[in-house]
Amino acid sequence: MKIIVTDEVTGEGLALLQADSRIRLDVRLGLSKEALLACIGEYDAIITRSGTTVDKALLDAATNLKIVARAGVGIDNVDVDGASAKGVIVVNAPLGNTNSAAEHTLALLLAACRHVPAANASLKAGDWKRAKFTGVELKGKIAGVIGLGKVGGRVATRLKAFECEVLGCDPYIGAKRAQDLGVRLVDLDELCRVCDILTVHTPLNDETRGMIGAGQLALMKDGVTLLNVARGGILDEASLLAALQSGKVARAAVDVWSEEPPASELLKQLIAQERLVVTPHLGANTQEAQVNVAIDVSREILNYLDHAPLENAVNMPRFDPAVLDQMRPYFKLMAVLSEFGLQLVKGRLDRVTFGFSGAIAHQDCSPLTVSGLAALLARVADQPVNMVNASLVADRMGLVVEERKSTQGGAFSNLVTLTLEGGGRSRVLSGTLFEGTPRIVGLRDYAMDFMPEPHMLLLSYTDRPGMIGRIGTVLGSHDINIACMNLGRREKKGEAIVILSVDTPVPPPVLDELQKATEATFIQALYLPSA
Repeated sequence: MKIIVTDEVTGEGLALLQADSRIRLDVRLGLSKEALLACIGEYDAIITRSGTTVDKALLDAATNLKIVARAGVGIDNVDVDGASAKGVIVVNAPLGNTNSAAEHTLALLLAACRHVPAANASLKAGDWKRAKFTGVELKGKIAGVIGLGKVGGRVATRLKAFECEVLGCDPYIGAKRAQDLGVRLVDLDELCRVCDILTVHTPLNDETRGMIGAGQLALMKDGVTLLNVARGGILDEASLLAALQSGKVARAAVDVWSEEPPASELLKQLIAQERLVVTPHLGANTQEAQVNVAIDVSREILNYLDHAPLENAVNMPRFDPAVLDQMRPYFKLMAVLSEFGLQLVKGRLDRVTFGFSGAIAHQDCSPLTVSGLAALLARVADQPVNMVNASLVADRMGLVVEERKSTQGGAFSNLVTLTLEGGGRSRVLSGTLFEGTPRIVGLRDYAMDFMPEPHMLLLSYTDRPGMIGRIGTVLGSHDINIACMNLGRREKKGEAIVILSVDTPVPPPVLDELQKATEATFIQALYLPSA
């Protein structure tokens, strides 16, 4: 794998990649946009921070790109939807700088409340002024935290340590999470009305852009304290400037900006405000955080190479870590079922249904559905398909995808059933795991039991004496060895299905000869690379 590093990343993380013989690492900092576009087609992966924009132009030029690794939390400089459409995995490091950002939030809050920057500058200039820098305490204040994720949760915990009453606003967390943090959940309007201190810790997206603007500021107490150590643009900067100038906001602290570095006249005026403490996007800038995020994204790239689950892929379905080891063997079963089933369908595929029965149905099976869909579409789509873009490709093809679950597994503790429909016909097959190994236990309504092999042969014919001998004779005459055979039938001299594992592929002329010898109503040579 060939990897380009376009932003400053600490050596501890890169050392993990440099030690792997499968990887060639090129550190090329300070490339112009044109230079990066010219060379990105050579690379399988790119490691960036905030200094490189991975946009449509870059993704179009990156013809071999498989993974974008953002050494940090924010991904607003990456076109995730565009990457997903091309099957490019986007990973970040959501935990590496969590503590750093939380600590910086408290540093800025204390600095604003105690006038630390202005007092520092005054004393260094030779003045001894104390009354001018009289501050306010945190104890007893009502603090509101918008976004109770990894950073916001830590900020809430630290605010409670300063004896604040902490309220939270986050529609995507449960009451249990808030209870564990000791935070009372309220809506945004109530948070704005009652809080003395308000800090935001959400990603920047269409839902959060400008979330704190003139309307929300009008609801707030006079003399409120505001902080933004999340993403520029969540706190509307024009509204903040007006509120600082009017005195509505007594003090504020901002680490992130809608334009970095700030160049507009509006941002220059805002930064110049005396009651605003500012830093140049330093939330993640600790030695520990830089090492952590570099190691985290490097490990994700190694996981990708090792075909191991990715823990921090932002555009892939994720497993609950508690059940990850239990679910991992099913990926191979999903691939085998999908490869097998697709070769039984003649013509257009209209609908695919993934059924999960038994104990597995208690788990989130969506990653298995997507992995099976990716294996299915990889053989028919006109572009590379993986778990990132499988659903998008299915939508583009007009393929209906369903997932069904039942906690009743019948004869099996866990059963996966794949139903493929197209051209007015359907094909159904079922599989399970025996000691971690995939086995197919059902074809249509026939009970079967066989282990998938790379080369297999499936025949359906009217059962009568001598049929197995005829099959063996034809295959033997062409030096095709039968490794294993499984027969399914409902009644004597009725329809029978036989599935054979063979050591070598069965070519079309031999299939024709077999069809004539057995008068088979269906015959198909199967190739199962996942087996």
